[in-house]
Amino acid sequence: MSDEQDTGDVGLQDLSSNSNEGPELAKKADGVVRSSADLEPVYDVPVRVQAVLGKSTLEISQLLKLAPGAVIELDRKVGEAIDIYVNNRLVARGEVVLVEDHLGVTMTEIIKMDGAAG
Repeated sequence: MSDEQDTGDVGLQDLSSNSNEGPELAKKADGVVRSSADLEPVYDVPVRVQAVLGKSTLEISQLLKLAPGAVIELDRKVGEAIDIYVNNRLVARGEVVLVEDHLGVTMTEIIKMDGAAG
């Protein structure tokens, strides 16, 4: 796959200027200096965040026997880190916490991206 991406002739605006204006400047491998302001157009794009406590596999016959009060055993132990996904991509691990009367997640590990498309 090429480094160039097809824009599909939708008239995309080029946001990769060589301007040194704006905070947090970063020089990319292509030599273009970019700032956090370059990402501003996507700040309001919603993403799906999931905190997965664990997984289990059931046969349909077992699934049909489930009733209120049934317990499904997961593949994780109590206190073990949970997986945090953003748009179905594993991005972090964390611990379940209580925030007032809601559940929350404290991130304990950020998963480094390997650059491979998935």
